[in-house]
Amino acid sequence: MASEPELRAARVRRAEQALGPDRRSWFPPGFRPTEDEWRTRDALLAELAGPPSEAWKPEDELDEDAPRVPMWGRLVARRGPFLVLQACGRRVQAYFPRSVQHGPLGERLRHADLGDHLLVRGRRMRTRTGDRALCCDELVHLGKALRPPPDKWHGLTDVEKRYRERYVDLWVHAEVAAVFRARSAIVGALRRFLDARGFLEVETPVLHPLRGGATARPFRTHHHALDLELYLRIAPELYLKRLLVGGFERVYEIGRCFRNEGISTRHNPEFTMLEAYQAHATHEDLMDLVEAMVCAADRALRESCPQLDVDSARSFVLEPPFPRVALRDAIAERLERAGRDGVPPTPWSDLLRPQDLDDPGAIDDAFARRARQCDEIERRQLAGADGWGARLFLLYELIVEPVLPVLYRTADGHRSLPVFVTGHPTDVSPLARPNDDDPRIVDRFELYLDGREVANAFSELNDPDVQAERFRQQLERRARGDEEAMDYDADFVRALEYGMPPAAGLGVGIDRLVMTLAGQPSIRDVILFPLLRPESR
Repeated sequence: MASEPELRAARVRRAEQALGPDRRSWFPPGFRPTEDEWRTRDALLAELAGPPSEAWKPEDELDEDAPRVPMWGRLVARRGPFLVLQACGRRVQAYFPRSVQHGPLGERLRHADLGDHLLVRGRRMRTRTGDRALCCDELVHLGKALRPPPDKWHGLTDVEKRYRERYVDLWVHAEVAAVFRARSAIVGALRRFLDARGFLEVETPVLHPLRGGATARPFRTHHHALDLELYLRIAPELYLKRLLVGGFERVYEIGRCFRNEGISTRHNPEFTMLEAYQAHATHEDLMDLVEAMVCAADRALRESCPQLDVDSARSFVLEPPFPRVALRDAIAERLERAGRDGVPPTPWSDLLRPQDLDDPGAIDDAFARRARQCDEIERRQLAGADGWGARLFLLYELIVEPVLPVLYRTADGHRSLPVFVTGHPTDVSPLARPNDDDPRIVDRFELYLDGREVANAFSELNDPDVQAERFRQQLERRARGDEEAMDYDADFVRALEYGMPPAAGLGVGIDRLVMTLAGQPSIRDVILFPLLRPESR
């Protein structure tokens, strides 16, 4: 098999034969479609997606006066006298009769390479096999591809290479492009949903002087003119809540956030968040809102991208109302059902009883005993959680979160249900309002779809003195080695001192939501250019 440099050299020779040595003719700027031509092409692509009409006639019945339709796109296949062009994720056959093949365009037709950008014009035609094509008498070269597409049989199968060369992946694999069209449809639906409810879309800084808004390790950068150390934002939360203080009662932002953490099927260091804040609302109001919003996004996906066939790819259903379960109750149910009803066993069921979950001493004892049994990775996790709240939350992450799709299922047991998990410990929720009946927990929820956390929300803490104390506790955690702890944000405390109305805030991970709704296994499948290791040389 020829090497890539050899294939490239062969293409250069072919271009010189067909287009001449002047490379300006290989990459011409000349074709500029009119708005009418854009509309005509879009209409043809839409027409090809539907049933054939009487306008498509056999070659021997074509009317010389029939309109000649323009079509431009990338050459993706050759089949005898047919060229197959791809545009906007759809394919169009261009048929060249013998009279054209042996005419002035013949040389250009023979030397068109897969990957080249071409313009053709022709009349609607039905082939002998009943397919639709354009019977063409014009071919214009619009742009040369000096590299060949991936081998027809092996394809672009190396996953890492597909992510790295997304510009090839998108046109070689139509289903990949469909996912990113689905992403656009979902994000558009989220915007329309919030706009219709009076939310104002805003933009807040990406460069932050302090790390805050979430507990995560940040990326650092430096502003030379001000000689200032800055962080890429972990979350926009604290700036959006400043806008509540300023009088905007419903605000949202869709933007990039950055967390200096590991890479997995659910994590990318650069990701997209939707955060929305509503004055005079609680976390319960936002449960209703996010439930309706997710369903609206799902409807938009189905309407815009029917080719994805999302139902066959899903192991869950979206059937409001979603179950709502307290975090402590979820742990208790996990312990009680361990080894039954398809729920896998867990060593923790021998260390804790459900009635022990409110007893800090019992949890401390269970952690100590488990630390003597587990591997080094889990032992470090256990050692990093200090206090009843942090340990309760870690226990939830270890034994409940991985099996949520098993615990909460449809009545027939065939599919999992979305679930709101509520009542998180105060120790792991430094920006949330304490519950009035039990200050050890906060008014917070996380939404899980098919076991993936896609949303986090809570009633906001608006007492400046309590918030100041929470920030001080974060600094204490930092001093004990917690690299994800927040800074003390004195300006945010000052903003709260001017008075922030009662409010609730919501964060939705756009990438995970798209992953889940579009049936994609990895977050890299819904990010056009995910972060990758440097290419080996």
